[in-house]
Formats: sequence, structure tokens, C-alpha cells
Amino acid sequence: MGLRSAQWYGGQDRNAYIHRAWMRRGVPDDAFTGRPQIAIANTASDLTPCNAHLDEVARSVRDGVYEAGGIPLDLPVVSLGETNVRPTAMLWRNMAAMATEEMLRANPLDGVVLLGGCDKTIPSLLMAAASVDLPAVVVPGGPMLTGTFRGTPLGCGTDVWRLSEEVRAGTLSQEQFTRSESSMIRSRGHCNTMGTASTMALVAEALGTVVPGVAGTPAPDSRLLAAAHGTGRLAVELVAAERRPSTFLTKGSFHNAIVALAAIGGSTNAVVHLLAIAGRLGVDLTLDDFDRIGSRVPVLVDLQPAGRFLMEDFHRAGGLLAVLREVADLLDPEALTVTGEPLVDHLTDAPIWDAEVIRTRARPLVEEGGIAVLRGSLAPDGALIKPAAASPHLLRHRGRAVVFDSIEDFHARVDDPDLDVDADSVLVLRGCGPKGYPGMPEVANMPLPTKLLEQGVRDMVRVCDGRMSGTAYGTVVLHVAPEAAAGGPLALVRTGDVISLDVEARRVDLEVPAAELAARTPNAATVEGFANPGRGWERLYVDHVQQADTGADLDFLLGSSGSAVSRESH
Repeated sequence: MGLRSAQWYGGQDRNAYIHRAWMRRGVPDDAFTGRPQIAIANTASDLTPCNAHLDEVARSVRDGVYEAGGIPLDLPVVSLGETNVRPTAMLWRNMAAMATEEMLRANPLDGVVLLGGCDKTIPSLLMAAASVDLPAVVVPGGPMLTGTFRGTPLGCGTDVWRLSEEVRAGTLSQEQFTRSESSMIRSRGHCNTMGTASTMALVAEALGTVVPGVAGTPAPDSRLLAAAHGTGRLAVELVAAERRPSTFLTKGSFHNAIVALAAIGGSTNAVVHLLAIAGRLGVDLTLDDFDRIGSRVPVLVDLQPAGRFLMEDFHRAGGLLAVLREVADLLDPEALTVTGEPLVDHLTDAPIWDAEVIRTRARPLVEEGGIAVLRGSLAPDGALIKPAAASPHLLRHRGRAVVFDSIEDFHARVDDPDLDVDADSVLVLRGCGPKGYPGMPEVANMPLPTKLLEQGVRDMVRVCDGRMSGTAYGTVVLHVAPEAAAGGPLALVRTGDVISLDVEARRVDLEVPAAELAARTPNAATVEGFANPGRGWERLYVDHVQQADTGADLDFLLGSSGSAVSRESH
């Protein structure tokens, strides 16, 4: 089978002339005759600080593509910076995926190397690659190096939440908190905790879309550039072998990704991203698969926010392959990777070099710490909790609801000394789902009321239809589906209602008789808090976004359209 790019560059007619002539700017004459055209889909941006170094990584990919006989082509794509973009980067994940998919399809390309790092960039790139189905491989940008403050390692994200609560509790001065700011981000790269960026890089490798052993390499490490060079060479091989996502990403691939997610103590955000990627591939993946496959898997990685260490330690201790070797019996032995070989074939020489950072199967950090899927009268279509980041004594709890109708309502009242709340209360925040916010922001790990912090309380049961940062911790029930804005029971909860949580039984229930609940309607403040955009992407998003339990993709983006383009441009 010939190269796809020959549909643009082959022949002697006027259109072929135009395609070649405008691209003939310093490239050799044979660039258009039998040499694979490899896009480098690059999410580098100064406004996505975690990805700002990817231009350097792209240069190494470029060298590898040239070395293998291909023609590398820079393709800047939509970049989403988790720390800066308002109202939430998740609002544009689907847009970034759609834009990348369309540019890959529209251009004379034979394959693509996907460069991502910050939370939504790797998911959006994989969603795009799955939908256009060109040979594709990911190079994760890597975590930053460990910063220190007052002699103590800082976990970016996790220690923001921890230190800010200490300021509110009066145990850390504002001056000291501000001083820690310059210490937290020590180098280029994404978060150094097991947040969503680290999680998605590692899960992408377990899925089979990253060269085994690369994910988790720190961003400043010269070995990342060497791996990028090798990945550029591999991209040319993928084209020759016609090894595209649909040829190796199977249900078994997602099985392995779920096992890895549990074993590393990864972010709950990976659930919604993996569901979306599976939806583009037509793989039958459901919320229940995460509980069935992953919830009983031991957490082996002692890393913040569930543990003590950081990503630089994780890489030094052996990285993902060392973790997967410990749970090899739980993996699908036939699931392939971009190398064309099964993932399990890469685990033979993968020792643990530091058994404090990466625990053995016999001595796990948490016996059964995978993400648990809850159902019940409060979440008929499911909700998530991350037991490894929760307080054990709260995993079975019954308490009185204290309800906030929007994030603005929460901020206005949470520190009111007259707020009727105690340590046994259940904080409920609604209007934060895909439709309601819009975009499902990372607000579910609500800060605790100041008056309780001053009493020494550091965790409470919290329930929300939004998400939380993978760097966050606490006993948080999140991704509640259906969300309040989609008619879910969360919209009907009233302050004083009793909510029961039983993680072992996989239940989260609103203890209100069904007949009474059926007679209720959402109050005006709840409805006023729901997003109602008049135009643009937000309007399109609200009208078409699906719920968290299926991946929060747009309904018309499910599935794949392939790479065929039938019409000429002139």
C-alpha cells in the first residue's frame, strides 16, 4: 500500500504541482517521493508552562524522523494549560481533540508523533489519533524535578492544597506560604506528584501508545531527548508497518491501563479520559470495568498525594515497568504496544531499585487501593472515590448534608463562622458537572470550613458532580452522574438531608424517601448556577456533552472517521 501523502504529492497535474511547490522550501527533491511525512503534533506553549519545553523535545523527534528516512513536519496544536485556563481546561479537551483530528486528516501526513504533558494534552491527542487512525506514538513531556522548602521536598499541587489549608487554620503564616511559591516549581516539566499529568503519561504507556520505559522520565533528563529521537525513528517504522491505533488498541489494552492506574495510585481523572479514548476507538469500556479490574489491585507506589515520594524518586526507583512487573499476572498478556510487541514482553528486566518508593506485591502501600465506583440513590449512573487518598475512618460514614448551589455560593459561605456544620457533616457542591459549570472543573476537593480547621479537622466527606485535581487528596465522592444540571438527584439534595457512604459496599445514598424526592424540584439558586452560554464553543459543548460515566465526550464525536479525504483543495 502506498503512502497516504502521495495523494497530495504524486503525479504531474496542477494540484500536485501546487502541493509540492509550496512545501519545497529547503527540503531535498526526494522529500516528496516515497518518504513518509511525519507530523510532530506539539502542544508547546508559554501559556501551558508544563509543556513549554516541548519545542526542544520536538527537535529530537525531528532528528530521529530524518535519520529513519522520513520528513518531519512541525504541527502546533491546541494546548491547554491546567493552571491558567478559565473556567477549566476540561471545557476544551474535546475541542482540542477535534481540532487535532481535523488537522491530521486534512494534511498530507502518513504518521504522527504526539507531544503532550499537562493534564488534558495527552488525552486530547490520543482521542484525536484514535479518531483519525494514522500511525501514532506519544512522547510524554515528563515531570519536573523536586523542589524543596525549609529542607522538605514539595509536591506541586498536593502541597498547594496542604499549605493553603494550614494558612487558613492559622498554623502557617501568609509570608511563609508565599515564600514557598518560588520553591515549588524547580524546573521545566509537569507536576511531580501522581497528578493527572503523571498519571496520563504512565497510563498511556500501559495502554501501549508510548515506547515502554519512557513515561515518567523527568523533563530536564537528557534521556528524554534520547527517547524522543528514538520515537522519531519508530514513527517511520509505524508507517511502513501500517501500525495504526486500531491495529493494537484493544479491550486488553484498556485492561492493562486500568491495572496500571490502580497500582500507581493514579488520578481519578484518568477514568473520564480513558472512557473518552475508548469511545473514539469503539472499544466497549464502562465505568464498571474500572471497579471490576482495578479496585482490588494493590497500590504499590508510595507517591504524593497517596504517599510520600515524588516523580523523580519514582523514575530513580525503576519507573512504571518495575511496577507492572509486580502485577504482571493481572495484565492482559496479548495486549500490544507501538513496538509491535506485547507489553508484558518488556517486563523481563525491570527491577525495583528502591523498595520504599515502589513497593513489592508482598508489601503494598495499600492492599486494595484502586479507584472505587459507587452507585446508589445519589449517583444512579455512578460516582468515583479514590480510597488511597481518603481517610480510612471516613470510608464508611453517615452525616448531615451541607449544600452549596454553586462554587460562588461555596466560597461565599464556607468560612462563615455561623455556618451550621461540624466534622460529621457531608459537604455537597453541585452545578459543577460537564453541563453545569460548564466543563467539569477541579473543585470537588472543597476546602474545609475555617472553624473546623481551627479545631484540628483535616478531612470530611465531600460530594460533587465535578472533578478534583489528581494532586488532591481527601474523602471526596466525585464525578457524580447524572450531574445536577442533567437532572441528577444531586440537584434535589437539601441541607439537613442525611447522606450515607459505604465504600466497601460501593454505595452512596441520599436517605430521603423516593416519593418525597420525586416531589421535589431544584431550587432557584441551583438552576441559576447552571451554565447557559449563548454562543460559541460553550454553547456547542453544553448542547452535546455527555456525562462523566461515559467520558464526557461530545455525542457527535464518538467513533472514528478515519484518514480519508475525498476532495481536492483547488
